[in-house]
Amino acid sequence: MSAFLAWLTLVSAGLLDVARVLAVKRADSYTRPGWTGPSLILLAAFVYLLGRAMQVLPLGTAYIVWSSIGAAGTVLLGILLFREPMTPMCVAALALIVGGVVMMRSPPSA
Repeated sequence: MSAFLAWLTLVSAGLLDVARVLAVKRADSYTRPGWTGPSLILLAAFVYLLGRAMQVLPLGTAYIVWSSIGAAGTVLLGILLFREPMTPMCVAALALIVGGVVMMRSPPSA
């Protein structure tokens, strides 16, 4: 797998994780089969894709990017779909998540 494909796979895993969290929310403690099944399928799919991406990408970098996509995407879905508050602290936290990922991707200075 090329590095480009590994990154694409990693981003896809992050987006599937966000979709899984939405399905888990809709599954209502796994009492709604119509959402429970998709949540488990999405779980298996993102774990598979994450594992594939980690075969090429550094472990720490892959994990921080994947978890950040999941965290930031879930917060944004909560704001957009469930009318959760977007407070200044929430905006600051999202900025720190994005900033942390950028810092992880930046080459170390000599």
